[in-house]
Amino acid sequence: MYRTRRSTRRLLATTCVAVVAWAGVTACGEAGDTGNLPEPGATSSAHDEEIDVVATDLDSPWSIAFHGETALVSERDSGRILELGVAGASREVGVVDAAQPGGEGGLLGIAVHEGDLYSYVTAADGDRIERRELTGGPGELGLGEVETILDGIPAARVHNGGRIAFGPDGKLYATTGDAGDTSTAQDRDSLAGKILRLEPDGSVPADNPFPDSPIYSYGHRNPQGIAWDADGTLYATEFGQNTWDELNVIEPGANYGWPEVEGVAGDGRFVDPVQQFRPADASPSGMAVAGGAVYIAGLRGERLIEVPLSDARESDTATDGYGRLRDVIVAPDGALWVLTNNTDGRGRPGSEDDRILRFDPPEA
Repeated sequence: MYRTRRSTRRLLATTCVAVVAWAGVTACGEAGDTGNLPEPGATSSAHDEEIDVVATDLDSPWSIAFHGETALVSERDSGRILELGVAGASREVGVVDAAQPGGEGGLLGIAVHEGDLYSYVTAADGDRIERRELTGGPGELGLGEVETILDGIPAARVHNGGRIAFGPDGKLYATTGDAGDTSTAQDRDSLAGKILRLEPDGSVPADNPFPDSPIYSYGHRNPQGIAWDADGTLYATEFGQNTWDELNVIEPGANYGWPEVEGVAGDGRFVDPVQQFRPADASPSGMAVAGGAVYIAGLRGERLIEVPLSDARESDTATDGYGRLRDVIVAPDGALWVLTNNTDGRGRPGSEDDRILRFDPPEA
């Protein structure tokens, strides 16, 4: 266990409505502002959970990945990959030299697969995905030679997407933003504004929805979270512009509507989100599925949002007092690790920021 100290914080309830088994649309917003969306079906319940602070003093961290039992962290602006040891101590595994930090870009998502580290990088010529062998063992990990497995993803100071993860099918999924050009999201000749699906070597899977294309879904503004439930359903979070952030169920080849629509539109050309949030209350980044619920790290909302999968309870929870949250991941022991993001230039960093928090999710 990686711990530096322990604190107990209350996980506070929010006011979001969930629809049973994702069969309909859900909403999260101000009272009287739901239009044709369903009314709240149940009262919310807050959890009292013990939260461990397992690491401190991280610099603009962006993503957590596990290599066996060892936690790795990416730092957006420094380009460093860190390995966490006992008592939360960190050591530098290596630096991703291609990372060119600026605005929301730099070293973003990381994932580990069969001993290789994958990284989503904003480089001088655009966003790309790289692969390196992880060498050595715990406490002495290093990075091998770099291989670019996909490039040509448009980059900008905003809307770079950047989350990568391996699905239960063994394929690599990546979220890309529209790079500030809204027209790219509907353009299937562009890799911007998409969710991509790749073989581990970067080649295109034969069963992708569009022949010879890594595009799995399109019409996205700036998705930054992907996760799967026990049945293999893929969920993704997406930053809205001014009206609605989204939680989507991702289907192969589907169009999620940006920039034509934002949030629930009821337009048969596009797939509506299963839950939506006011940007000030969410700004969703990383996500995980655990204990029968989707957990979403909120940046502007400064809270961890819980959306139950199986009933009409209100979503509940928020972490109180830890600031902006960038990522959440299920650790090998089943606990949730949550990454704060107060040193990214938009937060209000405290003396120990940024931190990794750990807590055990409620059982389903």
